[in-house]
Amino acid sequence: MKTKQYIFALLTLLLSFTNQVNAQTTAYDFQGVDCNGNNVHLFSDLDAGQAIVLFFYMPNCGTCPPIAQNIQSMANKINAVCPDLVKGYAYPYQNSTTCSYSASWVTDNALDLYIPMDSGAYQVAYYGGFGMPTVVLLGGSNHDVMWSTQNFVDSDTTVMRDLIYGISCLGLEESTMSATIHSVYPNPASTKCTIEFNSLKEENIDIELVDVSGKILMRKEQVKAMNGSNKVEFEVSSLSIGSYFIRLTNGEFTTTEKLDILK
Repeated sequence: MKTKQYIFALLTLLLSFTNQVNAQTTAYDFQGVDCNGNNVHLFSDLDAGQAIVLFFYMPNCGTCPPIAQNIQSMANKINAVCPDLVKGYAYPYQNSTTCSYSASWVTDNALDLYIPMDSGAYQVAYYGGFGMPTVVLLGGSNHDVMWSTQNFVDSDTTVMRDLIYGISCLGLEESTMSATIHSVYPNPASTKCTIEFNSLKEENIDIELVDVSGKILMRKEQVKAMNGSNKVEFEVSSLSIGSYFIRLTNGEFTTTEKLDILK
């Protein structure tokens, strides 16, 4: 009987821990030497304005390399216009995988975006990932966890791209998106927020409020934007405290702005 009680208590503790790590909104810093012998420091990357992809993989995971390649293709397109904006780290999900294996995994799968690392067990737990691969996107001067998933699908690269453009390389967004967000206020918000955006022409725009995983929580479809300044209001009192994103899409291009909710 005591054994059953102990197991139940242990499972309860593990569930509680998992729920806690899933709620992380701030990156876990790391620094030291990567598996190529170079110095690395996560927070320095973020402070320099880079978007960071953490890719946690399982050795001999057949689905992991194609997903990593898919993300790399998206990142390379961004880096072609905004040099060095996106950087990646490849971590094994446990601490027993050697640096030699990690470096070979990156090289053999032609994953030049990713810096090979070892000993990823603590970070996997920190970000709540036990499914492989676990993908985490970090960015911003506050070292935000912008997005994460354990169930990657191809369309997730679009979510990641939009979030990356939301933190930097605004010149690209302004050159390709006829409507750009001027401001989101109040920010932080608690009950309502107003999105003020400028449009260079009359057009229909979708305006979405999404969470850090890219899930659409609120949406105003086909908003008729006039040439010049426009305003749209969202009721946000039902949202939990945390970070969200406002996303404008005109069917082809997207621009994104961060929104924080406080009570």
